[in-house]
Amino acid sequence: MDKEAAIAVLTAMITPAVLISACGSMILSTSSRLGRVVDRVRSLSDRLEAMTERDERGPAQIEKQAAIFQQLDKLTSRSRILQRCMVVFYMSLGMFVATSVAIGIVPFTGNQRYNMIPVALGLAGACFLFYGSVLLILEARLALSTIHAEMDFIWRQSKRATPAEIVEQHKPHFVHFRRHE
Repeated sequence: MDKEAAIAVLTAMITPAVLISACGSMILSTSSRLGRVVDRVRSLSDRLEAMTERDERGPAQIEKQAAIFQQLDKLTSRSRILQRCMVVFYMSLGMFVATSVAIGIVPFTGNQRYNMIPVALGLAGACFLFYGSVLLILEARLALSTIHAEMDFIWRQSKRATPAEIVEQHKPHFVHFRRHE
């Protein structure tokens, strides 16, 4: 292998580094999101346990317990999606590292048939990256539905606790954020 070919191989090996960096960013942000979900689950679990220990059975308490249970259900789904995302992004990262290694090794084989290996690995890495991104979109939509459910619950609670004239006076401001009455 001559000097120019070696430089071309090294240059090609660096190209997947941009995608490796993208995978790292996705892994970091997904890990952060998963950590926040786990913290929220622990907080809600503690609240639910405290409510159960007090053994209060009024309608407001039952509604709070139901709201917390629904949030825990959605948070469980979110955590499973985020865990899957992490695995997919790590697989993507591995594929891009393998692509870089294959770009460095294939020229030494002298066999043209092996030129497709780095291309296949790079495409596989890109597919994993795309799939992980789709999963994150689904998780974000689930997170939004959780926020909407919590805001609906807070609206119902505050509506009961606030005098009717104040609720009516401020209703137009809140209607934009709520899905249903």
